[in-house]
Amino acid sequence: MSVKASVSITEQQDDFARRAVANGHYSSLSAVVQRGLELVRSEAEREEVELDALRAFLENRAKGPFISAEEGRRRTEAMIEKKRSAFGV
Repeated sequence: MSVKASVSITEQQDDFARRAVANGHYSSLSAVVQRGLELVRSEAEREEVELDALRAFLENRAKGPFISAEEGRRRTEAMIEKKRSAFGV
């Protein structure tokens, strides 16, 4: 089902959309706007999924064991040394 809506776009956006139609990439200006909205919707959904995953990771991590800053530095230095050795540096 389609819904009619009035939107305002810049001259640059209008020029771009009309070129896309003229070049055969889209069948109409409406198709260009619809595709743009789908891209925005898709991006918003992807960001929400990523944020949910990050929240879950942080919640899970907060429940896990903690190490001291000194232990963290020791582990990081050991990891760097292991990589250096692996690459002969």
